[in-house]
Amino acid sequence: MNSKKNKNNRRQNMPQSAGGGGNQIIIILLLTMVVVMAIMYFQKTPQVKAQEWDYSTVVQKVKEGVVKEVTIVDQNIRNGKAIETVNGKITEINFYSFIPFTASGFVNLLIDNNVKVRGEAEKPSYLSLILVNLLPILLIGFLLWFFMFRQVQGSNNRAMSFGKSRARLLTKEDVKVTFKDVEGCKEAKEELQEVVQFLKDASKFTKLGAKIPKGVLLVGPPGTGKTLLAKAVAGEANVPFFSMSGSEFVEMFVGVGASRVRDLFEQGKRSAPCIIFIDELDAVGRTRGAGYGGGHDEREQTLNQMLVEMDGFNTDTRIIIFAATNRPDVLDPALLRPGRFDRQVVVDLPDVKGREGIFKVHVSKIQHDPSIDLYHLARATPGFSGADIANMVNEAALIAARNDKARVELSDFEEARDKVMMGPERRSILISEKEKLNTAYHEAGHTLMAVLLQNTDSLHKVTIVPRGRSLGATWTLPSDGRYTLQRKKAIDEMSLLLGGRVAEEFKFGEDSVTTGASNDIERVTELARRMVCEWGMSKLGPISFGQKEQPIFLGKEIARHKDYSEETAQKIDEEVHKFVMKAYERTQKLIAENADKFESLSRELFEKESLDIEDIERICEVKLDRVKDKLVYAGKDPKRGTDELEDPSAYQEGEVKSVKEEVFSTPIKPLKKAESIKEDIKTVKKAAAPKKTTAANSKKKKTTE
Repeated sequence: MNSKKNKNNRRQNMPQSAGGGGNQIIIILLLTMVVVMAIMYFQKTPQVKAQEWDYSTVVQKVKEGVVKEVTIVDQNIRNGKAIETVNGKITEINFYSFIPFTASGFVNLLIDNNVKVRGEAEKPSYLSLILVNLLPILLIGFLLWFFMFRQVQGSNNRAMSFGKSRARLLTKEDVKVTFKDVEGCKEAKEELQEVVQFLKDASKFTKLGAKIPKGVLLVGPPGTGKTLLAKAVAGEANVPFFSMSGSEFVEMFVGVGASRVRDLFEQGKRSAPCIIFIDELDAVGRTRGAGYGGGHDEREQTLNQMLVEMDGFNTDTRIIIFAATNRPDVLDPALLRPGRFDRQVVVDLPDVKGREGIFKVHVSKIQHDPSIDLYHLARATPGFSGADIANMVNEAALIAARNDKARVELSDFEEARDKVMMGPERRSILISEKEKLNTAYHEAGHTLMAVLLQNTDSLHKVTIVPRGRSLGATWTLPSDGRYTLQRKKAIDEMSLLLGGRVAEEFKFGEDSVTTGASNDIERVTELARRMVCEWGMSKLGPISFGQKEQPIFLGKEIARHKDYSEETAQKIDEEVHKFVMKAYERTQKLIAENADKFESLSRELFEKESLDIEDIERICEVKLDRVKDKLVYAGKDPKRGTDELEDPSAYQEGEVKSVKEEVFSTPIKPLKKAESIKEDIKTVKKAAAPKKTTAANSKKKKTTE
């Protein structure tokens, strides 16, 4: 087998003489042209040696009677013969000349002196006629043929391999990434490590009757490390690893993608056991039947072939498919079923512990201050993905190098974090002083609401230095461990968002409010509408109103249809309006009650341009809670039998009170009485019922129309 493979490789690696025959033809053609030109040259050259006489000499010799015979061709004298006596010897001289003008007097001169005159027209040879007329056509045709021939020969392999797979074969030497370089996704690592162990030592699993998973689908937001995990598998596994992007299957011509799928799996079968990794699977695996006018397009043909290859009649169980996507919702259901992708591994955004591990991996590659607390960085970057953290560490190194530092310090990391979150500072832009004052009071309103409200995210920093597209920003950091949203937190968030608009109105008057709160108002309205229509947090009850929009290209919904009446829509608008206006009035009240703190925050923010958490606590004379919730493991550790952290102080500052006993000891709150529930149901039914039109009403409508 190895000798056959080596022979095949040698055959594939042998240099091919593309265009060799074309080079020989060129040489032959050039030699032929040289020969023809030589023949034409010797044809025109006189065979007998002749002297060149000028016109005056010819006239003189004619008058002397020396010239006996001439042949005139156009304005040329050819084959001229003259007889002269030199030293008593009669010598015949051949000459030729050129007549500078056409004149009948010269011919008369020749006749008067008994010179035999012949006249001939210029007669080109047949060979020269052929060359003159056909040579340009032949030359142009040859050049066209030559370039087409070279192009066809050079692209012959490309044309024949148009439907071949473009997968890249990776080995351990090609990929230096291992599972040690992956942090923040412990469960995902364990799932993939199990597959690698199966490939290395299958007997451990097969003796129990276990089978290797046919496919593993990595699902998660962008930047969480799905492709990095695949690289780690390529670096750890001792089997061939084929890597290919989903977009490389799709071409303009129908059938090419399916051919590439077949060729990819043929390569896999020849190298089995092996792993095939398809990145961005949603490029080829979208739901079928989405197009108009039939489903015979190239992408669907490619997907059909992939489904057959992954789980069909001739499926090779020694080929494991790895795939990654951040859009599992658009994938075809047939692609997600067991037998094709037996495992769906979720690679989510890392928690504080995972972020600390990711910082350790990336910070170890740069020169940094060893006293930097990586937990502090992890706590200050909630919501960051692995790619965000890698970018932040690199930006910190660039900032330190720009400032000619020997190593990266904590201040560089903090500046890099702000740059990644909000964009670079734009201190050089010119704005009016009034605009800057307005921004300071606007951001102070947000900051004051974050200080006063109990259920908002932890306050981090406020600045009026423009970053990105915003003139200022108030940053709050979401708490780790929260994956749901409470009603009271949503209400406080609305008040926080409205703090900027209320602050402008409170300081400058209703007529001086600006458009700076447009995004805040949009977010507040969206939050209130979701509370009413999706989360059932309004007086309309736990009912979902309206269906979510489905993109047309998925073939699920072409238009959004409303499943409630116009009267219910009016009720929904009223509830949304109530939520927003209550939050607005609450914000007005809080800012009015704390006007001195609001003014102090605004003035110091205008002077310093940026305030951190210590400055805010000093101005407002409060102590803000950095960590509000106790963190525990989502599931109990089987070995320790508890969900408590091994070292809580490592991930939480100070002592955090457990709410478990408090919740258990709190009595159940009484529910609404049956009568009030029935009354609410009647209200909802009345709102949802279509309005009946009487005959009188219909007549009135007709008359108005």
